[in-house]
Amino acid sequence: MEKMHDTALLKVDEMYRADAHAVAMGVPSLELMENAGRAIATTIEDRWAPTPVAILCGPGNNGGDGFVVARLLAARGWAVRVALLGDVAALKGDAKINADQWTGAIEPMSVAVLDDAGLIVDALFGAGLSRPIEGACADVLASAADKGVPCVGVDTPSGVHGDTGEIMGTAIAMALTVTFFRAKPAHVLMPGRDLAGEIVIADIGIPESVLDEISPRAAINAPAHWLTGFPWPESDGHKYRRGHAVIAGGPVMTGAARLVALAARRIGAGLVSIAAPENAAAVYQAAEPGNLIQAITGSEDFRTLLDDRRKNAVLVGPGAGQGEKTRNLVLAALSAGKGAVIDADGLTSFSENPSALFDCVNGPCVFTPHDGEFAQLFDTTGSKLERARRAAAQSGAVIVLKGADTVIAAPGGRAIVNTSGTPYLATAGSGDVLAGLIIGLMTQEMAAFDAAACAAWIHGRAAEWFGPGLIAEDLVGQIPDVLEELQVYEN
Repeated sequence: MEKMHDTALLKVDEMYRADAHAVAMGVPSLELMENAGRAIATTIEDRWAPTPVAILCGPGNNGGDGFVVARLLAARGWAVRVALLGDVAALKGDAKINADQWTGAIEPMSVAVLDDAGLIVDALFGAGLSRPIEGACADVLASAADKGVPCVGVDTPSGVHGDTGEIMGTAIAMALTVTFFRAKPAHVLMPGRDLAGEIVIADIGIPESVLDEISPRAAINAPAHWLTGFPWPESDGHKYRRGHAVIAGGPVMTGAARLVALAARRIGAGLVSIAAPENAAAVYQAAEPGNLIQAITGSEDFRTLLDDRRKNAVLVGPGAGQGEKTRNLVLAALSAGKGAVIDADGLTSFSENPSALFDCVNGPCVFTPHDGEFAQLFDTTGSKLERARRAAAQSGAVIVLKGADTVIAAPGGRAIVNTSGTPYLATAGSGDVLAGLIIGLMTQEMAAFDAAACAAWIHGRAAEWFGPGLIAEDLVGQIPDVLEELQVYEN
């Protein structure tokens, strides 16, 4: 199993610090650049037979990496053309040294360098780009995309912001991106993640110990972060030890709470009760026999139900409907002193007064909004990581900002980006299953942040196990396969 440090995400400034720490520890910067170029060249040779290659070099260290790649591939018999943005005389430091070691021609940046190319290496800018790409570079990248030949990105696809994954002016899809030491946010946040293609993280000689100096606060979601706290059943355990979750059932969209309950039970909650409106109780009672149904007439009945100390976690939102009734159920849930998950309508019912929701968070709590729901409660400026962190700090809850690049953020600033899953998760009820997994784990006393991260990973892996044609119900049925996989990880 990977170690926690293996999954760290380094922002652009953190990667600069990693380089600087390595140099301070005695690793020459020229050696780091040589190792980076060698890793790119080797990765290319592992995937493609020799073909004419065009290498696009920028004016900084990314371009220096490109010159190393050019020298090494040419020495191995590849036909190489190199184009440089700017003047060779303007290059500095290690980039200048490697440009001087290249004995072939250096062409100006133009679409002509792509003639006859069977492979293109984008060594223009990398993760540190701070302004939109335009002019000759934009023209060459557009032409590269039109040619339809494989492109290899150095660090990140040029035009993708390393910290946010956002496109700055223009960027094109890579078949492969080689980055160094650790992945960057752009490799896991959309749309950068889609443009990066296959991602290879190369060891270029930076000591692992620099991570202790940097203390990165973001990582890729992986079992290493939460598996030691996973609530496997004990040999002498029983259902009451595994917790009792309470789900607020909606009056019309009854399927949502039922999916939540099924997922919570499948992930190990000992008991799950659905608190159903009296006029819908019969629908819930006629469904899955393992769900316990408690008819209620309103929030006071809900509060009374939650007074039972054995009921140790509560979820409100899926299928609840927006409005005062749902707000009162949420406030009852948050005042009960139990682990809580607030989802869907439970969140948007506070869109006119978000602080009324945030002020009541006083215990382990997870909010699970998608982008539209998030926008009704929180500031939407900045990267997805920044938005989720800011929302967690503001609300006091763990935030699960859902999407293809789901971000889980804690109020203290820790954040994880989930990369498991498939596009087939874009189906009705998928989010209900995720909410059910989270509450099911919290019911078994898994910490809120760990439960959210674990649930997101399992949710995505279940989709991967099932494949095309997925509907939400299939996710629940696939959970045992993922749990078996986790047991293998642990052992």
